[in-house]
Amino acid sequence: MKILVCISHVPDTTSKINFINGDTEFDTNGVQFVINPNDEFGLTRAIWFQEQQGANITVVNVGNTDVEATLRKALAIGANEAIRINANPRDGFFVAKQIAEVAKNGNYDLIICGKESLDYNGGMVPGMLASLLNYNFVNSCTELSIEGNIAKVAREIDGGKEIISATLPLVIGGQKGLVEEKDLRIPNMRGIMTARTKVLTVLEPITANSNTLAVKFEKPMAKSAVKLVSADNLDELINLLHNEAKVI
Repeated sequence: MKILVCISHVPDTTSKINFINGDTEFDTNGVQFVINPNDEFGLTRAIWFQEQQGANITVVNVGNTDVEATLRKALAIGANEAIRINANPRDGFFVAKQIAEVAKNGNYDLIICGKESLDYNGGMVPGMLASLLNYNFVNSCTELSIEGNIAKVAREIDGGKEIISATLPLVIGGQKGLVEEKDLRIPNMRGIMTARTKVLTVLEPITANSNTLAVKFEKPMAKSAVKLVSADNLDELINLLHNEAKVI
């Protein structure tokens, strides 16, 4: 079985976020980047298929040279090879088109994406990718098993979960539940040394339009200070709820 795992290169959640050029661009200075958590769950699940069923794993990213450290980490965790598509990931459609081209040439049985990236939270790429490839697609996956050509998938729905049977080839949008956080792999020294010799292929992008444009970024408003109201001053409490909080 051949598995393609899509890897996003996202800021660590502890990083301080700023914008430049009139708040139109993300400022990467001083920001630590990591594998997108939803993608890391998917990669770890792919490693399980590698260990249990002999799967071959390729990781792919659309990005510039600065993403190669993230791809090398994925190789150190256990992926067999990596592909970097040498382009700025301008929007979800552009990214999906690039990865679809790789998938068409690679003849993959299973494509694992995170259901969304932790930076933009667009959640567009997995569904677009499945549509471009005409593959079966299941989003918000929390469980995945494969026997032969049949995948059994569980996904979150309102109030519970849905169990789905689908034939390969298949695209999934994964999340926590594919594996638990305690099962995530930390690269060991042997994995890090081995990753240096694994193949990291750089491909030039195909022509594809960007259908969306980020006009401006805005940070959330800072939370105001807490106001304490005496328990016996109901009139003041009602006034604040009505005129300031505007909830009554």
